[in-house]
Amino acid sequence: MKVMIVDDEKLALSRLKRLLNENGVEDITAFDNPIEALKEITKTRFDVVFLDISMPNITGLELADSIIQIEPKTFIVFQTAYEEFALEAFKNGGMGYLVKPIESIDIKNILDKIKSFKVSSNDSKKILGKRGDKLYLIDIDDIYYIKADLDEVIIKIKEADAYVRRKIGDLETLLSDRNFFRIHRSYIVNVDKIKSMRSVEQSKLQISFDGITEVITSSKDGAKEFREYIERRSL
Repeated sequence: MKVMIVDDEKLALSRLKRLLNENGVEDITAFDNPIEALKEITKTRFDVVFLDISMPNITGLELADSIIQIEPKTFIVFQTAYEEFALEAFKNGGMGYLVKPIESIDIKNILDKIKSFKVSSNDSKKILGKRGDKLYLIDIDDIYYIKADLDEVIIKIKEADAYVRRKIGDLETLLSDRNFFRIHRSYIVNVDKIKSMRSVEQSKLQISFDGITEVITSSKDGAKEFREYIERRSL
């Protein structure tokens, strides 16, 4: 297991490294400067990154966002001295949190969670999205559609919209092994969520979904390609 730890407090950094060593983790890269840590992330893939939430220049939340955009499979563990900053959103999926002072049993428990996550994640993917100042791991199966919006995308799930700083083409590639289809230069739809379709002007398709009221319209070429896609899948 290849691990990075980032904390601007050198004593906390040293303590966490020692606790990880005690629990069998030897391949550790440590940074007390989040900017230098981010540079390393662009060159090296880490299985797990432990991040202090409160750091100068770049917060742990901001650094996590950047890491996930670079390598979505990275398991992020947040460290904080304040329990109220533990953030309920990070309890599930590929993220965890530790409240300082961290003990050896805390490290053991989070390492066990990471191992179980890696087993379950072989068959599943999640996308990191943002609503306001909070980050959420979104199950791909919960997505209705994805819409391009300037330099980011909007992901529509039943409860709300989430924003992701990625290009729609990147998500199209990420979802290429799932039942998603790009029906328009600005839209990718989850085919499994479609309730009905009807032809509108210029042979475009107007698409409705189960469970939400939003309706979206394909491009003319997208409609033609989507009809062919559906026909191929029905053979």
